[in-house]
Amino acid sequence: MGGWQGRVLRLDLESGEAVEEPLPPAVAEKFLGGRGFGVYWLARQPVAAPLGPDNLLVLAAGPLTGTRAPTAGRVTAVTRSPLTGTICDSSAGGAFGARLKRCGYDALLVRGRASEPVYLVITPGRVEWRQAGSLWGQDVPAVFRTLRPLAGRSASILAIGPAGENGVLFAGAVVDGRRHLGRGGLGAVMGAKRLKAIIVAGDRPVHLADRHAFDFVCYEITKLLEANPITAQALPLFGTAVLVNLLNQARSFPTCNFRTSYFPAAEAIAGERLRAAFTVGRTACYACPIGCGRVVSLAGSRVAGPEYESIWALGANLGIADLATVIRANLLCNRYGLDTISTGGTLACAMELSARGLLPWELRFGDGDAVLALIPQIARREGPGAELADGARALAERYGAPEVAMQAKGLELPAYDPRGMQGQGLGFATSNRGGCHLRGNMLGPEILGAPKMVDRLQAEGKAGLLIYLQHNHAALDSLVLCKFTGFALREEHYARLLRAATGGDWRAQDLQRVGERIWNLERLYNLQAGFGPADDRLPRRLLEEPAEGRPVELAAMLREYYRFRRWGPDGRPAPTKLAELELGDFL
Repeated sequence: MGGWQGRVLRLDLESGEAVEEPLPPAVAEKFLGGRGFGVYWLARQPVAAPLGPDNLLVLAAGPLTGTRAPTAGRVTAVTRSPLTGTICDSSAGGAFGARLKRCGYDALLVRGRASEPVYLVITPGRVEWRQAGSLWGQDVPAVFRTLRPLAGRSASILAIGPAGENGVLFAGAVVDGRRHLGRGGLGAVMGAKRLKAIIVAGDRPVHLADRHAFDFVCYEITKLLEANPITAQALPLFGTAVLVNLLNQARSFPTCNFRTSYFPAAEAIAGERLRAAFTVGRTACYACPIGCGRVVSLAGSRVAGPEYESIWALGANLGIADLATVIRANLLCNRYGLDTISTGGTLACAMELSARGLLPWELRFGDGDAVLALIPQIARREGPGAELADGARALAERYGAPEVAMQAKGLELPAYDPRGMQGQGLGFATSNRGGCHLRGNMLGPEILGAPKMVDRLQAEGKAGLLIYLQHNHAALDSLVLCKFTGFALREEHYARLLRAATGGDWRAQDLQRVGERIWNLERLYNLQAGFGPADDRLPRRLLEEPAEGRPVELAAMLREYYRFRRWGPDGRPAPTKLAELELGDFL
């Protein structure tokens, strides 16, 4: 079959065994790859303790990975989150997915716990298990400085920092030194397995069913990406930080732990300011024509610039208006392997607890020096950082004020105030991995007018649009392609790529069906893990305090959402729906 390599690799860290298995064609067609493969294999296992040896970690590519399709170098990791307890996936750019695919594998399935720290070197037909004792404790830049000469220039490296080793529940993993599997604590899962890094170095070709047709479709969609104002102008010029002023003007820019939705000093940390005062270059992932990554100059050094979410989480959400401080905080998170959104959300929670007099130590909004001092302590679980390392929900509950944690299902909310984006609020509440904008991002229709503008303050009618986007995003995460391509492309473009790559008769509606299958199987996993309708909720502040918009009308949207999905009052998909989606084996 074209597109897929047709093999997966099972790795048992406890026994040191590596076993190749064929990829069943039916699994490839029903779940595509990436996120879909991850939920398929995770749902076939008993629900395991997130930091226990039996928790499965899946790293998967997709049918387009490693080809010349725009943004086709990404990899998706899927596991059970130690921060939320839900199923969790995270996608990262770089070249790891492409190099994994060129090793001849569509996915790695990792279980067990090594007796001592290890890193793996995977090449076509071979797995090397190497001791990582000398790497244990090293920060992310040091790990890449050590491994890059050993791996070679054509290899790709995925590694964790001290935060993952120390079990920080929002630790991430880093791809090629600059892209991140951030949300949900995937780095902590690797740390619990004593897996410091994975190197993949392959050069096997990816077979395409119709290479000429595939090349033509790639040409067409590249032209569309180069003509779209978002993917050809806004993101290349300003990076994702272009959103700062847009969201602030829409009164949807959460400030000081979502106490307001407008930051008066937003221009000081916006993408325009970043470009004028700090940016000296940009970077792009494998096969990406967009190039949204920033290179900035700080104290005479060229370093990675912050994304929009990081600028918000470490800036406005903490009351910090100094962009140099935000850049330094972002670099510290990258150095230690911390998710910036959860780091900022947890620090903001601590700041509000301190303002209420509930925290036994002081942390004020706007105190950038304190933030810079605390980030390394979080990664090492030292001093006050030990209390912050379990996330905002645990911190707020510890001090008797759970309402102060701005989270959904335990995952700290990202940089969109749903009181000014009603559909985004429904997305946060229903996301299978917890508070997240990337499960079905309403930014396009509610703020950017892509593909069309809808009334962002209107709650009625949002469920159907959100469900469509949730399925679309699940399919993109399974192909695995960057969601930014969705600003210029439609499902028919992705279907044409799949037809040419695999030889199958793919249509746009088929991608929606794959996305719906993935979403419902994730829901079944979460139900088995103990979640239910009571967990589809938002912090009380967003439901009761209007800020600059109006409270989120969640109850009405949820009723519509459940009805459209054909889920019962218990939040469980109807048996007829599961039969339609060919998920009867997972009941």
